[in-house]
Amino acid sequence: MINRKAIVLSFLKPVTELEYQIEQLLKMANDSSSKIRNDIYELKFQLLQIKQEIFQSLTPLQRLHLVRQADRPTTLDYINNIMESWVELHGDRGGTNDPALIGGLGKLNNQTVVFIGHQRGKDTKDNVLRNFGMASPGGYRKALRLMKHANRFGFPILTFIDTPGAWAGIEAEKLGQGEAIAMNLREMFSFDVPIICTVIGEGGSGGALGIGIGDKILMLEYAVYTVATPEACAAILWKDSKKSLEAAEALKITSHDLKILGIIDDIIPEPMGGSQADSQHASNLLKGKLNDELNHLLNISIIERKEKRYQKFRQIGSFYEHSNIE
Repeated sequence: MINRKAIVLSFLKPVTELEYQIEQLLKMANDSSSKIRNDIYELKFQLLQIKQEIFQSLTPLQRLHLVRQADRPTTLDYINNIMESWVELHGDRGGTNDPALIGGLGKLNNQTVVFIGHQRGKDTKDNVLRNFGMASPGGYRKALRLMKHANRFGFPILTFIDTPGAWAGIEAEKLGQGEAIAMNLREMFSFDVPIICTVIGEGGSGGALGIGIGDKILMLEYAVYTVATPEACAAILWKDSKKSLEAAEALKITSHDLKILGIIDDIIPEPMGGSQADSQHASNLLKGKLNDELNHLLNISIIERKEKRYQKFRQIGSFYEHSNIE
């Protein structure tokens, strides 16, 4: 399969232009061309400065566009990089196998785990096969089957969230999409084993929540997590999808906003330029955090862990209303 080249985002054009200049100079450079080497050094320094300026001030909508890029690592990319060995398991035992939601068994630092995650495609053909990462009811039932397997044998569960939302087609409704997601929500609260959920790209609506109940909720630095896409929110509230910028700001979809609101537990830093800039380094950062959190959770009793999981979600959405009444 040939990966399609990611479309250059408008706010990243200064970066791509400098990278192109550096690439051309590198082709011309040789041992005696000291001036060219100096030019390359200066351009690389400029590139670093520009990247820092851009990525330190990304708007919520720019973050969303960044994580939708075709070259961003997917669940299978991370599994390949962080697991010593792994095998994918298929089917919901009800007659379907949804390629938009994958799962299986793997070894993470010699600890057997069950991994589950949304899987986007790398090119148009692959995206059609995987329904752009939008899982069907069969996908969520497959995930539940694997989670029950993990609970039975005492394997920790790692989920990787990257979807614009659950498949919303008529066929999905006929097959019980709402029931499948609701069943996962209920069952994930009951499991004895540790559960760590990580938003690696776009966490959209109920499609994300279907594998998003855990003891720890983590997000990659530039990932987003939202009740609805900014485009959908703008269309619903203002009947104008062009107001997605305002919607993205109001929805509080970034990792930093969600950490402040108590929706997520921690943020995993990404390489400068996002995970797509250095997928191996991004995987190493993710693996280190998962190991730390898993070791911590395994040292907590089952009763305490389940109670903390329940209380964590009970407290989400709490707020204080100021009253002017004296």
